[in-house]
Amino acid sequence: MINADRGVNVVRTRVALLVAGALGLTMLTGCGGGAAAGGSGAITLGFAQVGAESGWRTANTKSIQDSAKAAGITLKFSDAQQKQANQIQAIRSYIQQHVSVIAFSPVVETGWDTVLKEARTANIPVILTDRAIDSTDTTLYKSFLGSDFVNEGKEAGDWVAKQYASATGPVNIAVLEGTTGSAPANDRSKGFDDVIKTDPKFKVVASQDGDFTRAQGKQVMESFLKSQSKIDVLFAQNDDMGLGALDAIQAAGLTPGKDIKIVTVDGTHDGLQALADGKFNYVVECNPLLGPQLMDLVKKVAAGQSVPNRILTKETAFDQAAAQAALPGRQY
Repeated sequence: MINADRGVNVVRTRVALLVAGALGLTMLTGCGGGAAAGGSGAITLGFAQVGAESGWRTANTKSIQDSAKAAGITLKFSDAQQKQANQIQAIRSYIQQHVSVIAFSPVVETGWDTVLKEARTANIPVILTDRAIDSTDTTLYKSFLGSDFVNEGKEAGDWVAKQYASATGPVNIAVLEGTTGSAPANDRSKGFDDVIKTDPKFKVVASQDGDFTRAQGKQVMESFLKSQSKIDVLFAQNDDMGLGALDAIQAAGLTPGKDIKIVTVDGTHDGLQALADGKFNYVVECNPLLGPQLMDLVKKVAAGQSVPNRILTKETAFDQAAAQAALPGRQY
């Protein structure tokens, strides 16, 4: 009897150990696999931001932070201070931390293949926001959420073409470009140039990088005014550069919006205020409030769902009356 009891106890003990081991394995799988593997719903997003170079970017960051909190997504955030090396370092840090999804707004278009291949090897999906990359390997990211920068440049060019449709003499244009090598700078230039090059009276007499900042916009515009005897139109590729240029124009004793027509891209509160005041003439919108769309996309990608390779944001353009109407409810 004693031997028989011992045998039963041994069997019971082995069964208990097997059950406990199975439960432990299930728990380890759930904790270590993240949202997609464990089905727990917990998502960690690593986001590498360009910087804080403009009012637009500040609004974009706040939208992402607020939307992550509202969606219950843990956000790991880094500010690259407009340096590609900092973004690459942040992305590698997110890979080491085994986040669920990586998203970033690329400082420039090229030079991303190596680090994104590292993310792919680690089975961490990547989402591009606001800016695209120049790579032949489209498997490096799941989706690109952002504006159509070429169309933004085209809309700016269309406005200039309509304003000067009856002009017979040359129309001298100065361009404040965004950060050299960045997608918005490249694409807005292309869209604008594609329009104005169809009419020989439009002449770009000065074009220089203003790095998307108000300070650089002012500095570059000061040099334009010194080097050019006449500028009819300024195309600033974002509001902040346009606002800096506005200060330079006024300091030179000229009237912005009259002596020099100004068309910009973004649609920030300060930009629309300048438009409402008649100091800007036209603003093409580039919506920074991508947070809600991004969090919806992050959840789908983390769950392994299929998503479109390209998702456009909804945007418009403003003349003076539209700016005056939009200002009271403007969020950024």
